[in-house]
Amino acid sequence: MSMASSSSSCLFGVLTLLLLVVAECNPVNYRDALAKSLLFFQGQRSGRLPPDQQLKWRSNSALFDGRLANVDLSGGYYDAGDNVKFNFPMAFTTTMLSWGTLEYGKRMGPEIKEARAAIRWATDYLLKCATSTPGRLYVGVGDPNVDHKCWERPEDMDTLRTVYWVSPQNPGSDVAAETAAALAAASIVFRTVDPTYSNILLRNAQKVYQFAYQHQGSYSSSLGSAVCPFYCSYSGFKDELLWGAAWLFRATNAVYYYNLVKSLGADDQPDIFSWDNKYAGAHVLLSRRALVNGDKNFEQYKQEAENFMCKILPNSPSSSTQYTQGGLMYKLPDSNLQYVTSITFLLTTYSKYMAATKHTFNCGGGVLVTPNTLRSIAKRQVDYILGENPLKMSYMVGYGPYYPKRIHHRGSSLPSLSAHPQAIGCDGGFQPFYYSMNPNPNILLGAIVGGPNQNDGFPDERGDYSHSEPATYINAALVGPLAYFAATA
Repeated sequence: MSMASSSSSCLFGVLTLLLLVVAECNPVNYRDALAKSLLFFQGQRSGRLPPDQQLKWRSNSALFDGRLANVDLSGGYYDAGDNVKFNFPMAFTTTMLSWGTLEYGKRMGPEIKEARAAIRWATDYLLKCATSTPGRLYVGVGDPNVDHKCWERPEDMDTLRTVYWVSPQNPGSDVAAETAAALAAASIVFRTVDPTYSNILLRNAQKVYQFAYQHQGSYSSSLGSAVCPFYCSYSGFKDELLWGAAWLFRATNAVYYYNLVKSLGADDQPDIFSWDNKYAGAHVLLSRRALVNGDKNFEQYKQEAENFMCKILPNSPSSSTQYTQGGLMYKLPDSNLQYVTSITFLLTTYSKYMAATKHTFNCGGGVLVTPNTLRSIAKRQVDYILGENPLKMSYMVGYGPYYPKRIHHRGSSLPSLSAHPQAIGCDGGFQPFYYSMNPNPNILLGAIVGGPNQNDGFPDERGDYSHSEPATYINAALVGPLAYFAATA
């Protein structure tokens, strides 16, 4: 028994040494990954593209969005590989890009301009959604059930661009409070560089939040099959109300929002953070006051943030998080990397708050957590995504020598307008493009796909959307950690 264990530990030592040698030969280039992760958002743009658009295979699309409701709702982002604009994940994407820029902007170097441009492309659209019609918040454009039957370029779209909204009669506290969070977080990003725009964002964040709070109800109930099962609000809307109030408190420091945060409570103790479930994010955001500012009123959120971390750490007695053999956090089979990137953001950010005051905490069972404990796990996740994994596959398109070539993305998989000027109709993209084994003709630089399965496997098949589809919210959460490691590596 002892001989076997000693030989296996010897073998483990050799493997570790080999991995270290490989890592030294191919150091992770976080700055390159950061630049590409932001460039990805240009590939997701809807509306009229600006002259400085760098991904030239994309062209103007959906210029008349909103026309069916007699409003201009052009702009914003397509959420993933389809041609629908879902505001719930788009607003979360915006909040996370803004939070990343607030926490790590000083480490971004020249990429700070790209980060602000990515945020503004979304907030310009969200402002239209919030202000075009009194008493209405527009929350989506394009019928997802029709769109998902087609495989066509956004530039050719001929499907019905149905417009969806919530109102006092048909509430949507989840999507409204997330929109408020996005506008409030972005208002802080633009506070010094564009104070006028910042004020517009904050004023509208407050109005939209008021609407979310006064007319409580889930947008899933109001809109049904227009948003479910695609972006159903499975966790309810209380987490968004807390998250929105937390962001407005950070943006205003007003007692009103502090009291709202306290009244909403934070009883839910999840082990996940995503476009749907915001509790953990709200806890970490609010814990900053306790850790960085030493404010005892926020002690509760610090405790909840640490409970969350103990559910993520692999050696903690309260851990409820699986890891693959290759070291990747594994939460759910569909698009697992969305959870990995969001949780990684919380790990680096809480580690940063802890480091500011040399804080440590205990998960029980003698597990002491230092800032470096969280940082190491976060770095392992980022490095895995960028190619330090059993397949040596980078899950960011265009980063490293080996990355997904057949991603589930209409614009990337179909020839561009310049290569194929004739329109490709709803069904025209399936043969010969969707079903082809050829690599996509257009490289969606920086796109992070859904990722490998629980055995660290990845088939790289266009039809396998749960692993091969990129999404704005996967990327948005990783921008902050990439900036953090780019500056500290």
